[in-house]
Amino acid sequence: MSTFAPEWLSLREKADAEARALDLVDRLLKIDLNRTPLVVRDLGCGTGSLGRWLAGRLGGAQHWVLHDRDPRLLSIAAATMSGVTIETHEGDLTGLTGADIAGTSLVTASALLDLLTAEEVDALAAACVDAGCPALLTLSVAGRVEFDPAESLDAEFEAAFNGHQRRVVDGRRLLGPDAVAVAVEAFERRGAEVTTSPSPWRLGPEQAALAGEWLRGWVGAAVEQEPGLAAEAPGYLRRKLDNGRRVVVHHTDLLAVVP
Repeated sequence: MSTFAPEWLSLREKADAEARALDLVDRLLKIDLNRTPLVVRDLGCGTGSLGRWLAGRLGGAQHWVLHDRDPRLLSIAAATMSGVTIETHEGDLTGLTGADIAGTSLVTASALLDLLTAEEVDALAAACVDAGCPALLTLSVAGRVEFDPAESLDAEFEAAFNGHQRRVVDGRRLLGPDAVAVAVEAFERRGAEVTTSPSPWRLGPEQAALAGEWLRGWVGAAVEQEPGLAAEAPGYLRRKLDNGRRVVVHHTDLLAVVP
């Protein structure tokens, strides 16, 4: 299943909602965002799951500006977010500047930072600081996975998957699990106050469908990165699936506040 398929995004929405760091939202709510309505810009919005989770917590009148490359995802997001006004923008979001997002109260994103390059993350931080708006960037991969039961091959597959996350795609070196550290440095260098908080998926038998789909993709990416693992992969995957698919997949949420 494609990482960006609506079916995958729907499958993970409940786990995403349970994982996101509420302490950062509480911190955000103490900030004077100086806008009525709030203008929230969601980068890489997908089907709008972050908006559905966050809008009610922010409260009050809100206008959401949704960015995504996929018109199908944008149409789903626009049709399924309620209680707010919606504006959609189709296309590349990596070139946004402070001028582009002027008037925005809050920039948000979910599972986006690890898909960007160091230069793109730096540009995002610059845009937010230039526009004077905070950023709530959730569910970035942290590069750590914990299985129950654990086995010795876990570390090899984890390292290979992390290497795959850092691969070069169309000339772009993705950050993968390095993304949060790069983002923290980029925002702090520009004077922003940055807080991070863990946001792990905790998957068990009750999320068997999600855990199984994630596990197949995780193993497949590891083997793509390290073909030498191919011989071990079928047995390894079978053991993980047979043992109840209990796994903690670590992510990190980040809130950057511009003085």
